[in-house]
Amino acid sequence: MLIRTVVLTAGLVALVTACGGETTAPPTSDPSAIPAPADVAAPPADAVKTSSGLAYKVLTPGGGSQHPRPNSRVTVQYTGWTTDGKMFDSSLLQPQPLTIGLDEVIAGWTEGVQMMVPGETRRFWIPQNLAYQGQPDKPAGMLVFDIELLKIVS
Repeated sequence: MLIRTVVLTAGLVALVTACGGETTAPPTSDPSAIPAPADVAAPPADAVKTSSGLAYKVLTPGGGSQHPRPNSRVTVQYTGWTTDGKMFDSSLLQPQPLTIGLDEVIAGWTEGVQMMVPGETRRFWIPQNLAYQGQPDKPAGMLVFDIELLKIVS
């Protein structure tokens, strides 16, 4: 029975590939599969800092000139780490990117994502006062996020 299952699975993969389809690996649930960036402990000297204390670097420039508004819904891929390098959340571990309103997220996201254009990836260092502000059961201190803005939904 095992051999028949393996042969059928291999045949299905071959059929999908031959028909021009793509096969993708399922998302991983292993947080160590997404290593922390080398500069996770603090913003580097070349990071831009806003008047609120949010720091950022553009990792991949986007295209266009449209920016989300404070109440826009956006689709993003993201990963978040604490400054000791522990990943606490990532859309990359989910089957699809996250679509969410910028009025439903922490203040650092609302401020930062509004500066982005679709296709852009930025790394943000979000101080605690723009993050979870010491809420119980939430990551504490400064948080670091890599965010890719895939699209502005509305």
